[in-house]
Amino acid sequence: MPADQVCLQCGKCCERWGWDQKGIVEDLIPWLEKNRTDILQHVSIRLSHGKRVSGTAITAGDLSRIVRIYYWQDTAGRKMRECPFFGRDEEGDALCAIHDVKPRVCREFTPWTWQNHEFYGNCPACREKAP
Repeated sequence: MPADQVCLQCGKCCERWGWDQKGIVEDLIPWLEKNRTDILQHVSIRLSHGKRVSGTAITAGDLSRIVRIYYWQDTAGRKMRECPFFGRDEEGDALCAIHDVKPRVCREFTPWTWQNHEFYGNCPACREKAP
């Protein structure tokens, strides 16, 4: 299967791996610039001095002090077991409510390029590549 395989929007990736992901600072920049508190409220950040804060508590000046970024938390700061932005349309296709600004880990996730047997049985786009 070619590396440019098209996602079939089954949603299995988002349901299985769409939570508890580590983020990168570059993901935060558009969220801060566009004041996307709807997203930032679900992000937990550990700063260089060890303090852990919500994404809504940071500014652009804090970016250089970020040690770790965690996706996704509830508004009380507890780790969520699912992505708060994952949903399905009437036909059952997967939808991302923040598709235009979703994190890199989501944008670049291409299971058909990985050597992971768990994907082969679950991802319709991976089945032709199964060993």
